[in-house]
Amino acid sequence: MRKFLAVLDARNKEFLRDRSALAWNLVFPILVILGFSFAFSGQSQDVFKVGLIKDPSVPSQITEFLKTDYIQFVDQNNLDAALGKLRRHQIDMIVSDTASYWINSTSPKGYLLEKILKGTVSDSSSRSNSLSKQTVQGKEIRYVDWLVSGLLGMNIMFSALFGVGYTIVRYRKNGVLKRLKATPLGAFEFLCAQVFSRLILLVGTSVVVFYGCHLLIKFQVIGTYWNLFLVLTLGSICLISLGLLIASRIASEEFAGGVLNLISWPMMFLSGVWFSLEGAHPIVQSAAQAFPLTHVIGASRAIMTEGADLSQVGPHLLVLTCMSVVFLLVGALTFKWE
Repeated sequence: MRKFLAVLDARNKEFLRDRSALAWNLVFPILVILGFSFAFSGQSQDVFKVGLIKDPSVPSQITEFLKTDYIQFVDQNNLDAALGKLRRHQIDMIVSDTASYWINSTSPKGYLLEKILKGTVSDSSSRSNSLSKQTVQGKEIRYVDWLVSGLLGMNIMFSALFGVGYTIVRYRKNGVLKRLKATPLGAFEFLCAQVFSRLILLVGTSVVVFYGCHLLIKFQVIGTYWNLFLVLTLGSICLISLGLLIASRIASEEFAGGVLNLISWPMMFLSGVWFSLEGAHPIVQSAAQAFPLTHVIGASRAIMTEGADLSQVGPHLLVLTCMSVVFLLVGALTFKWE
């Protein structure tokens, strides 16, 4: 017991004397709470998202439906674009002022919204008869088809950030990097080697996870596998480079873990992994564009669910390429061996 208490006391003192780690463990939970309170603030949390097609030339026939609580109405200027969002489960229903509505027959939320819409106009038989139902055209996309690209991206993110960033910090703390400094190896060469080493592991595990899930779930991939492979590879390079940048100077494993959590958790919730940001606060949507994971998921999801080619996801690929170059160069220039 004396040995246990001695080790416990030493570890507690080590943590308390590491002021950066101590401060981070106090500040990080507060930042998370403040961030989510801002992103999801409001008097009530909306359950459904409905795309609204306005027609100023006719009086609205869905006034009562628009007053329904817990439904977020998102203005849509283009019906074709809105139908694409409906297929991809970014919105749950589309309704127009003329009482025409569109639903995705595979969406449980669309089924419930249809019942609510009919209930709000049931007081008038003429208005009830004016309802015009349509379902989305083409092959419908299940939620799992929409979700799988987000899960792949999230798996790559955690493996890249923690598998590389945390490891290099441990190397620095244990003196491994100090020994490497005495060799002719340069910082840029060392970091590039780390990128490609982790990239081989990430690509291999991602391929196994992808095909394993595909055999079990049978999710659809409309685009080409090579395009998807290129996007995931470029996304892996970008996220690995970000992990290297974070670990370029940090010497404390606890502090490194806090910084990695600060970056990974907002990306996981605001990059479209679990739910669409359609209708979210404009500041949240703009902030999401600064995350590499947003572009990885956006490009891979477009290929899988829309059959997009490389030219259509070109903006995402350009952003990921620029981020990778910047992260790697800045990490090499600021790298600290000791």
